[in-house]
Amino acid sequence: MENPAFEVKLALIDNYKFEVDFGEFGQIITDEHEPVGHGEGPGPSQLLAAAVANCLAASLMFAIRKFKGDPGKVTAKVQGDMERIDGRLRISAMQVELNLGQAADQIDKLDRVLEQFENFCVVTQSVRNGIHVDVTVLDDAGQVLKSPE
Repeated sequence: MENPAFEVKLALIDNYKFEVDFGEFGQIITDEHEPVGHGEGPGPSQLLAAAVANCLAASLMFAIRKFKGDPGKVTAKVQGDMERIDGRLRISAMQVELNLGQAADQIDKLDRVLEQFENFCVVTQSVRNGIHVDVTVLDDAGQVLKSPE
């Protein structure tokens, strides 16, 4: 399929709490944080951060596996920054840390992988027009393999 589409449905439960329906993948509850909501679930900013990190991690694994490598147990952490722009809170930046479950010397063609994996990430490349996203990749020993430019 050349231009795949996707659908997610939301239904208001109460106040700012929503049920998000992912169809065959189930539902989750989201909520805005205090003082607007009650913080009974992740908020939209956290969902966006999770989407960015998940997509980058999957893209990194894809790029490694393309060269028949094993990324090991990949983990990710995202720090989001918010600031007021024109009087409104906006996500101004994200710092994503990706950790490989292997030592760098165990992954073939790692230089090529690190050059190209971000381009595979649909979500990050889509939001980068409005949100600066920094990406750091570390191996299992905490060695920085890629840091923000």
